[in-house]
Amino acid sequence: MNDRMNRRDFLKKTSAATLAAMAASLPVSSFLTGCNTGIQSSADTVILLWMAGGMAHTETFDPKAYTPFEKGLESKRVLSTFPKIPTAVDDLYFSKGLESIADIMDRGTVIRSYRAADMGHILHSRHQYHWHTCYEPPQTVNVPHIGAWIARERGPANPVIPPFISIGQRFDVGESEELKAYHTAGFLGSEYGPFLIPDPSTGLDSVRPPVGMTIERFERRHQLYRDLIEQSPVGERSSGYQKESMLRAMERSYALLKSPEAEAFDLSKEPDETYQAYDTSRFGLGCLLAKRLTEAGARFISVTTEYEPFMGWDTHENGHTRAEKMKEMIDRPIAQLIIDLDQSGRLDRTLVVLASEFSRDMMVEGRPGQKVKDQVEVPDKMEDISNYGMHRHFTNGCSLLMFGGGIKKGLVYGKTADERPCSTIENQVGIDEIHQTIYHAMGIPPETNYVIEGRPFYTTPDGHGEVIHELFA
Repeated sequence: MNDRMNRRDFLKKTSAATLAAMAASLPVSSFLTGCNTGIQSSADTVILLWMAGGMAHTETFDPKAYTPFEKGLESKRVLSTFPKIPTAVDDLYFSKGLESIADIMDRGTVIRSYRAADMGHILHSRHQYHWHTCYEPPQTVNVPHIGAWIARERGPANPVIPPFISIGQRFDVGESEELKAYHTAGFLGSEYGPFLIPDPSTGLDSVRPPVGMTIERFERRHQLYRDLIEQSPVGERSSGYQKESMLRAMERSYALLKSPEAEAFDLSKEPDETYQAYDTSRFGLGCLLAKRLTEAGARFISVTTEYEPFMGWDTHENGHTRAEKMKEMIDRPIAQLIIDLDQSGRLDRTLVVLASEFSRDMMVEGRPGQKVKDQVEVPDKMEDISNYGMHRHFTNGCSLLMFGGGIKKGLVYGKTADERPCSTIENQVGIDEIHQTIYHAMGIPPETNYVIEGRPFYTTPDGHGEVIHELFA
């Protein structure tokens, strides 16, 4: 992609790839040719806590020198707008507002050296696509989400519970079609795609008939839809494999509807004290639902703060004030999730990953020396609190957290510079290494691939992603 590719171009090309993948590009006879020989796993479930919109590393898990706001303050002087706070690990500091997560860092690892890809004009949906699939858009095939790969290779831990569940992202907000482009199982088939729960507080509604519809009417509709799929010809718009996969997805959903396991989606079953500990927002309740679904046997659960342009972590303005509110949203429920998993004995076999598509800075757009469009105007001197904060996209140094699933406790991996540009200077990692590390924890070998369009398609591009072994205990 070049700098001139916009949202419409991205969507048009991605949609074309989707249709191509659903049509003749899937060789039925050789489709299921994965070479998963099996390796020892350290995790059975992955929970991805997605900080959608670009979470600034210097404002969260990699604080730099703090400069308080005052009228006339030079923008170039500001590296962090929050003072640092101690964590449970000696000499490890986070940014103010993350006290609860700081208190549990003796149970996890912070990675301070993730570097996002160069893809020309910086667009959230493209970087999110890249993070979740490990492939830069556009592609000639419909690329699976990392959750779909895990669902396919590990299979359901509970045959009734969907193996891949996505919580918190609505698709009636800005860039919705671009978001849908990576919320998919792609060529792996519908049965491995995400079970979508936009609002965790109404999660139970996702596993029962629509309001006002009787079970009898729902069952008739289910049978009619099944008949329609079975009778549709294989050909121009679908392969036999995709058709069978869709039927299997339908039957799994139908089985969940009639199963007692559906109660896992009902947050009202939680004690009031537990519910209140998580009840900071839809994201907080999503963490509570993730806990319940881990207990019920889900393989991959994504919980997002939700991407909506210019909302949440997408701090193009009022960066400090909005980051403060985002921390209030995420701090307590994330810490409570780790504590609850640990106390139940599940953290050892559950890999929890917190990540964002890229970071932010006040002065640098993209990375130093990279020519990209500057999308935010920052005054030389601040006259208002709305100018105070990290408003530009920064891709040269980002932070991630990992807990459980065999990951070391109390580790700090990688380093960024203490002065602007606060770029990665030690142990740089890319998305292919992050993905391969997650697959390794789940016992999925790097040579896993399927033959698509006459060539092997790997979990990471050409299967070259390398495991970061230093992260494992």
